[in-house]
Amino acid sequence: MLAIIIPYYKLTFFEDTLFSLANQTDKRFKVYIGNDASPEDPQFLLDKYKGRLDFDYHRFEENLGGVSLVQQWDRCIGIAEQEEWLMILCDDDTLSKNCIADFYSSLPEINNAQCNVVRFATRIKQMGLKKISELYEHPVLEKSTEFMFRRMTNATRSSLSEYVFRKSMYLRYGFFNYRLAWHSDDRAWLEFSQFKNIFTINSASVCFRLSDENISRSDFMIKEKNQATLAFYNFVIFKHILKFKRFQRKELLLIYEQFIYKINEVDFNFFIRVFALLFFNLYFIQSIKFTRRLLIYLNKHAQSS
Repeated sequence: MLAIIIPYYKLTFFEDTLFSLANQTDKRFKVYIGNDASPEDPQFLLDKYKGRLDFDYHRFEENLGGVSLVQQWDRCIGIAEQEEWLMILCDDDTLSKNCIADFYSSLPEINNAQCNVVRFATRIKQMGLKKISELYEHPVLEKSTEFMFRRMTNATRSSLSEYVFRKSMYLRYGFFNYRLAWHSDDRAWLEFSQFKNIFTINSASVCFRLSDENISRSDFMIKEKNQATLAFYNFVIFKHILKFKRFQRKELLLIYEQFIYKINEVDFNFFIRVFALLFFNLYFIQSIKFTRRLLIYLNKHAQSS
């Protein structure tokens, strides 16, 4: 019923990942490993875990992750068989030993709540400091728009590996191919959940690593991340903002406005789109304040140039 997909590239912590899977108290899952033409051959580790772990291994001859992480995820998922649920586990992340058992014990509740997206609690392993964070939990049932509002206002965090999702939803929507897969998972949880509830299993956890090799490090490909963030914000703000609560819409529009100033993407189209949303959502005072802020920004920008 459950397929764990590992897009493999780095060997450094891969054994920790395999060990955490082999150590599960419930073995009702299959692992699919897709090697993205890595120069680091994991075969000796796979030989070590034969008989301890049910897995299929496939080496791709062309590196795709360097071009599109989403396409690498897609072809790794393509290795899987007929499992109903999918989990994409990064090759340096680990599961607590009760993850699979608690997933199955929670499944009646998950199905009763008609949830298509499930997440575990998380811990963060900071490689530089060599320490593991406290357990990070979420509400057991949370509307995906509530989660995304918290996410966009920096009130919570999220990582790809902590989620389990129905394959039927993946086949319907897929992961949107943003550059570096930046926000591709965020968008997926909105679409896969169909903007309804996400179910959280707080009794088990996924531990993911923060290191200088992570794409999420602050100084890596900033321009590409900004463009992906802009595209994601456009998706949320201009296609689905009415799915958010009224007070959230105002806050999201302000976040979008400040982000546009930050990346210097101000143009007439930006003014029209934001002003129209503020006005038609009856934020009359805010629309005037927005116009004033924009004029101040333009004036400062003209003086500096």
